[in-house]
Amino acid sequence: MSFFNKLKERLFRSSDKLAGELDALVADGAPVDADVPVETNPAAAAPKPAPEPSAMAAHAPFKPSLTAAAEPARPGLIGRLMGRSAAEDEPRRVMDDAMLENLEEVLIRSDMGVDTAVRVSANIAATRFGKKVGARELQGALADEVARIMGPVAQPMPIYPKKPQVVLVVGVNGSGKTTTIGKLASQFKAAGKSVMIAAGDTFRAAAVEQLQIWGARAGVPVLTAPEGSDPASLAFDAMTKAETDGADLLLIDTAGRLQNRQDLMEELSKIVRVIRKKDPTAPHNTLLVLDATTGQNALLQVEIFARIADVSGLVMTKLDGTAKGGVLVALADRFGLPIHAIGVGEQIDDLAAFDPEDFARALVGIGA
Repeated sequence: MSFFNKLKERLFRSSDKLAGELDALVADGAPVDADVPVETNPAAAAPKPAPEPSAMAAHAPFKPSLTAAAEPARPGLIGRLMGRSAAEDEPRRVMDDAMLENLEEVLIRSDMGVDTAVRVSANIAATRFGKKVGARELQGALADEVARIMGPVAQPMPIYPKKPQVVLVVGVNGSGKTTTIGKLASQFKAAGKSVMIAAGDTFRAAAVEQLQIWGARAGVPVLTAPEGSDPASLAFDAMTKAETDGADLLLIDTAGRLQNRQDLMEELSKIVRVIRKKDPTAPHNTLLVLDATTGQNALLQVEIFARIADVSGLVMTKLDGTAKGGVLVALADRFGLPIHAIGVGEQIDDLAAFDPEDFARALVGIGA
């Protein structure tokens, strides 16, 4: 099964929910043959202005959706006798202020956040306000808009000539850091890279054991320290070992920590400081692993971890376990940080490079 089909299959909670709400949104409006003009005053004749994007966002300029089209002409007598196409039979509704407001609410419920939902809705309405639209057209327009937002942040993790390239992996408890490190190590090793793992979660024996299982599976050495050891010291020793052995990549796991625990965040800051004593340019990548099921809380995690550890890229896990995959759109819209990979399961091939168009189609329920 291709990763897109797997993604679409496992994002069914989001895609079915979104597609169903778009159907309901259109069905609540005028019937197919209704030809009643929209009565608006000049002030209401245009969609509400979108809020200014965050200073951290990095959008491409708005371009009209490729799915935008002029309202189809009503078929003549012969066309009615011969029957209409499926698209023409689809219920259609005039996009007015009420429909636009309802669309915003649908997107907010998908966890896109208020600012992103308003901006996306306004862009969709830019070429459609006052015209009749069907649910499939809205679905395609939404996919186009999501892909436009996500395009600039879809970037693979950069590989540098520096040896060892130090990759620090951070995140809250249970976000999937350890599993992500194991998958990355296995994939990079399969691509011909010399990889080492440092089990920096020295407080949880299960995390070390899990990494050792992945290491054995991938043929990658895992450096450990006694339980309760200083993780910063382990990181320093691991860098020395990786340098001596000529490793291409050193992946450093860290203990899960809640972003509102000042003591734990200070410990992470210490790890970064010690790493930089060994190599002022390291860590060369700091990956924040996010659990998609946490919803809008992921925004706060990015904000705080980026301040403490200079996060350079994101990995989103557990997209198969949530009906609110829209949070990834909100993250891209607000922060503009690279999204390197997404995960939809526990198997090695369930972590793949982020493809914005595949994600957008899967999110809204459009087939491959």
